[in-house]
Amino acid sequence: MAIDPSKFHSINVADTCSVWNVLSSARLHSAAKEARCEFCITSFVRYECLTKPRKAPTQAETELMRRLTQEQARGGFAAHSCDIGDLQAIKLLESRKKLGKGELSSIAFAMKIGQAVITDDMKARKLAEDSGHALTQTTPHLFSWLIFNGRLGDSDKTTVIAQHESMERPLGPHLQTAYEMALQCRLNAVAGVLGVASAPATNGIGQSAHKP
Repeated sequence: MAIDPSKFHSINVADTCSVWNVLSSARLHSAAKEARCEFCITSFVRYECLTKPRKAPTQAETELMRRLTQEQARGGFAAHSCDIGDLQAIKLLESRKKLGKGELSSIAFAMKIGQAVITDDMKARKLAEDSGHALTQTTPHLFSWLIFNGRLGDSDKTTVIAQHESMERPLGPHLQTAYEMALQCRLNAVAGVLGVASAPATNGIGQSAHKP
């Protein structure tokens, strides 16, 4: 998926994996809120995150659930209902066999309200794009945008990745790539002002980093 670190839609419907990826790093989440990014979820995603039975949740899973519960108490990650009529808005609904209700409902609700869906699952992104929803974003895209705009500094990169990986999340390499893309995009912006040619900043990252 190609991203542009200089642009990011601030209102997002998050699927389960992206909820965990955003909350995995306190520094990333704090910077996103300072940049006035808003995240909401569907009732299906809330079920997958907090209610769905788990045989033996890890310490990291328990901590992420605690963070989501705490954030919802503060008004963040508000849950919204999404009925079958919303799901039917997706043209390629046959892909349901490959995607969970949380991912499908996130795409459908984002399409319904005309806002971005944030997902780190390649199949979910492809379904959203094939369904005509251009506002499809990822956690690495959010990270690169925060770096590009100075909401996160160069020294924050190590902190964000370390916090993310301490919660057993899988995006470390993609966050590193997103950081490098943000620096290149910033360099291109400066070069553009000075009239100096520079290499393209937008490349594909995050081919598949799904971990519900």
